[in-house]
Amino acid sequence: MLVESVSDILDEKARRESSGHGHSETSRIGLALFGGILVLNSYLADRFFPGVINPTAAMLSGLLGALVLALPIFWAAGRDLIQGKVYMNELVALALLAAFANGEYRTAGAIAFFMLVTITLERRTAIGAEAAIEAVVRLTPRVARRLVDGREEQVDAFDELRVGDVCRVRPGENFPADGTIVTGTSSVNQASITGESLPVDKAVDDEVYAGTQNLTGLVDFRVTRIGTDTTLGKVRHLIADAERSKLPIMRMIDRYVGYYTPTVLMIAALVWFFTRDINRVIAVLVMSCPCALVIATPSAVIAAIAAASRLGILIKDISLLEIAARVRAVVFDKTGTLTEGKLEVARLQPADGVELAELLLVATTTEYHSNHPAAEAMKRLARQAGIAWQDPSEYAEVAGKGVRAVFEGRTCRVGRETWLQSEGLDTAPLRPSLAEHEHAGMSIVFVARDQQLLGWIGLRDATRAVAGEAVRQLHELGVRHCAMVTGDNEAVARTVGAQIGVTEIEAGCLPEEKAAYVHRLREEGQLVAVVGDGVNDAPALAAGDIGIAMGAIGSDVAIQSASVALMNNDLRRIPFFFALARKARLFMNQNLVLGLGFILLGLYFSTVGIVTPVIAAVLHSASSLIIIFNSARLVRAGEELQASEAA
Repeated sequence: MLVESVSDILDEKARRESSGHGHSETSRIGLALFGGILVLNSYLADRFFPGVINPTAAMLSGLLGALVLALPIFWAAGRDLIQGKVYMNELVALALLAAFANGEYRTAGAIAFFMLVTITLERRTAIGAEAAIEAVVRLTPRVARRLVDGREEQVDAFDELRVGDVCRVRPGENFPADGTIVTGTSSVNQASITGESLPVDKAVDDEVYAGTQNLTGLVDFRVTRIGTDTTLGKVRHLIADAERSKLPIMRMIDRYVGYYTPTVLMIAALVWFFTRDINRVIAVLVMSCPCALVIATPSAVIAAIAAASRLGILIKDISLLEIAARVRAVVFDKTGTLTEGKLEVARLQPADGVELAELLLVATTTEYHSNHPAAEAMKRLARQAGIAWQDPSEYAEVAGKGVRAVFEGRTCRVGRETWLQSEGLDTAPLRPSLAEHEHAGMSIVFVARDQQLLGWIGLRDATRAVAGEAVRQLHELGVRHCAMVTGDNEAVARTVGAQIGVTEIEAGCLPEEKAAYVHRLREEGQLVAVVGDGVNDAPALAAGDIGIAMGAIGSDVAIQSASVALMNNDLRRIPFFFALARKARLFMNQNLVLGLGFILLGLYFSTVGIVTPVIAAVLHSASSLIIIFNSARLVRAGEELQASEAA
C-alpha cells in the first residue's frame, strides 16, 4: 500500500498490534526475495538452458514466483476496494491480471517484484520517521529512582511516579520526568529537546526535563510534570500532529485521486482498442501508477520536519511551511526575544526623604507574585542587600502597565510613568533625575505608596549575542520588513534597535497595540511572522500569519500560543526555519515535476510500444528512488548551524 505520511505507518502498526496478526517487515522482504529468485530462475532456465531444463519446470518456477510476489498486491488492492479507497494497488493488480491472463508469468513476476521493491523503500522512508518519533519516547527511562524516607526505590516512571515525588538521577542517566533540582549540581545534555550541542549547567532550583541526560553529578529533583504532560511529551505530540497535517497541494491530490484511476483505465482501453497489444496495455497500467507523484510532497515534508526537530524547531502544522516560504515581514518582541530577558537593576533613584532600602522594599513587596523579569531583578538585588520583602494581602496585575498590591493597609503601585500619572500621581519632581539617564538604554519603572511617589528604578537588559547576525541573515533571505515592538520607552528601544540593525521600532506598546500593529502589516498585504516569548506576546503571536515562540522549553503557554515553537533561544533558528521552508517548497516542486514527467513520458513510450512491461516496472522504481533521494537531502539541513554552535 502506498504510504503518504508517518501517520499511515502509525495507523497500520496500531491495526496490526490490535488484531494480533500480520507479517513483519523482514518476513515480507524475505518472501519478496524468494519470489524474485523463482522468477529469475525461470528466466535463466529459459534463456541459457533451453534444452537441458524441462520447459514445464521453468514455467512452473516462474508461475510460483509470480504468485508469491503478486498475492500481497492483490490482497492490498482487495482491502482498499472493500474500504472504498483507491490507491496505486488497483492499477498494478490489473496489470498483473492482464499478464497472467496472457500467460506472461515471468513478466507478471518481474513487475510485481519491482513494485514491491518500490513499496518497501517508501515504507522504509516513513518507518524511519516513525522510528525517530519512537526514539524520542524512548529517551524517557521506564524506571525511576524515587526517594522515600531517604531510601531509593525503583518505580515505573509512567505508571507509579507522581507530581511532588523526589527522584535521584545518577551521572549518565536520563531524567524520567520534568522537575526542579533540590540537591546537587550537574551538566545536562538537552540536545534531544532544544537542539543545543553544548551541555547546560544545572544547580538547585533549576528546571530539568524528561529525556535529557544527566552528565556529571548526582542530583535529586522534585517532579513537576509526568508522562504526556512533560515537555518531551508535548514535543512528541507536536511532531506526530505535524506529520498528520497536510499541505494544500497534498489536499488537492487527495481531492482528485478518485478521478485518476478511471482516467488511466480509459487510456488503457483506448490503447487496447487501437493496438490490440496486451503488453502495451500492461506497460501503460504500470507506468501510470502515481507512486512517484504522490510521495513527491510527503517525502520532502518528512525530511523537513526531521531537520527542524533536530534543531529544536517544532512545527505544529506542515501547511505553515508554505506560508513561511513566502514571509517577507518579521516582527520581533524585545524583552526575552532580542534581549536576554534577564534584567538587572542599574539604578535606584529615591524621591526626597526616601531611603534606598525603603524604595526597594516597597517595590519587591508589590511585585511579590510577579514573574516578570523586572520583578525578578528587583528581588535578586533585595536578596543581595538583605532586604526581606513581604507577602501583600491583595495583588493585581494591570496588563502592560504595572502591578498594584496592598500591604500594611496601604496601596502600592509599580509600573509605567504614564500609568501612575493616570492614577493621579505627580511624577514631575523626578523628571530632572530621569532625564539624565533615560538615554542610557534603561527601562524605567516608578514606585508609589498611596499617593506618594517613592522614586524610580532603572533596569538594563543585555542584547542577545546572535541577534544582529539573525537579522542580517533575514535580510539576506529577502525579508524586507524587520520591525521591533516593545512596551519599553523609545530611548531603550532605539538603543537595542541600533545594536542589532532594526530601524523600524514601535515603542511603548501595550499587548493589544502590538497585535494591532501586526494587523496593520497584514492589511497592507504582507505575510507576517511574529517572534516573541510566548507569554506576554500571545495576542501578537496569534495575530500573525506565523507565530514563533522563543525558548518554549518547559513553557505550556509558549507551546500553545504559537504556531512554531523554538525550544531554545538561538535567534539564528528563525532565518534557518525560513530557509528550510523555501528549500522544502523547492524540493516539493522538483519532485512533482519529476513524478509527473515520469508518468507522462512513460505513458507516451508505453503507448507507442517502446517501453515493455518489465522496463516500465524498472522505470517506476527508479522514479520513486530519485524522488526519495532528492527529498533526503533536506534531512542534513542545519548541520552547519550545529557545527558553529559546537565550535
